[in-house]
Amino acid sequence: MLLRLIAIGNKMPAWINEGFQEYAKRLPLGYKLKLIEIPAEKRSKQVDIKRLTESEGEKILSLIKPGNLVISLDVLGKSWSTPQLAEGLQKWHDASLDVDLLVGGPDGLSANCLQKSQLKWSLSPLTLPHPLVRVVIAEQLYRAWSIIQKHPYHR
Repeated sequence: MLLRLIAIGNKMPAWINEGFQEYAKRLPLGYKLKLIEIPAEKRSKQVDIKRLTESEGEKILSLIKPGNLVISLDVLGKSWSTPQLAEGLQKWHDASLDVDLLVGGPDGLSANCLQKSQLKWSLSPLTLPHPLVRVVIAEQLYRAWSIIQKHPYHR
């Protein structure tokens, strides 16, 4: 099973990259977590945010693999408990589905990305620092796997 985190933004702080990689490498061979970064569009006071978000969305959509389950990270999405995520992860794995997780830029995902998604996931009603989302997703996927395997990590 390939889990691809397709995210707007690059040049993250070292601790973000290290945190993401730490959890990604903990997953076993049957579960691979890959980060695909797309540079954010330049923002200024004069820029049309809707147009900018649509442009970033087109780049994200061009990377989605046909047949993959598409999940958008969105504040208006459904909140999942870790056991619910584990249940979903198990189902996707058993169905041999690969998953594309979409993370927008500072202004979120385009309407087209949200429309393309089969599921919308909200990590929290809190506003999280954009880079931190990558680490939270990686850790939660590892934790969900640990629940499936009855590994002691999830206690």
